[in-house]
Amino acid sequence: MTLASALNSRQQALLDRVARSGFATIDDLAAEFQVTPQTIRRDVNWLADQNLLRRYHGGASALTSAENTAYTARQEMFLDEKRRIARRIAQDIPNNATLFINLGTTTEEVARALRSHSGLRVITNNLNVANILADESDAEVIVAGGRVRARDKGVVGEQTVDFIRMFKVDFGIVGISGIDEDGTLRDFDIAEVRVAQAIIEQSRSVFLAADHSKFGRAALVRLGHLNQVDALFTDTPPPEWMAEALSAAEVSVRVAE
Repeated sequence: MTLASALNSRQQALLDRVARSGFATIDDLAAEFQVTPQTIRRDVNWLADQNLLRRYHGGASALTSAENTAYTARQEMFLDEKRRIARRIAQDIPNNATLFINLGTTTEEVARALRSHSGLRVITNNLNVANILADESDAEVIVAGGRVRARDKGVVGEQTVDFIRMFKVDFGIVGISGIDEDGTLRDFDIAEVRVAQAIIEQSRSVFLAADHSKFGRAALVRLGHLNQVDALFTDTPPPEWMAEALSAAEVSVRVAE
């Protein structure tokens, strides 16, 4: 059984609620989900043991803005939403296009959704993306040089940034860890952010892939702003506060069915 299948719908909703608010009390969660405090405590204890949130006396909090959820857990969280977003992005990528695809579990699903395309040329710093496309598509895959991170097979560093800046592509497909209320894009790792910034700069169109759990999520490092993005691909209509920021930045919103 995977972690995703082990989570029931209440636990998934609980994670989403804590991620949005940052902290929630046991009593508030019990009232919101109409279960006993004991049931919520069991959920919180189990989710904390899986390193998906932090347990406190009387409540639970999201992981701090300095730390991301473990890569293996992120692969399984909101997987259906990520796949729907990926399929929606693939609809807007024509055959024979040139692409950047950066690090992230959502962008890996985008690579899977692009396998039936023909004539793609893909430049990536994500070895998982490279393997997906090299094994099961006719895409020409170019892998950026640099330091390989063991935890997620990402390639980062100054060499990676310099390599990305050698190209200008049709589409940059970028994942993100969080979007602030003012439209700031955030992530956890400064080396990863440097590469994503170069991808945005060197792309004629920037597609941001972000499921609803990223709306308002805290993360330490500033990556950029929504006004650098052409289209946001997500799984649910954004909340009102974010819709205002998207409108001000003139970002097209494309919601996956």
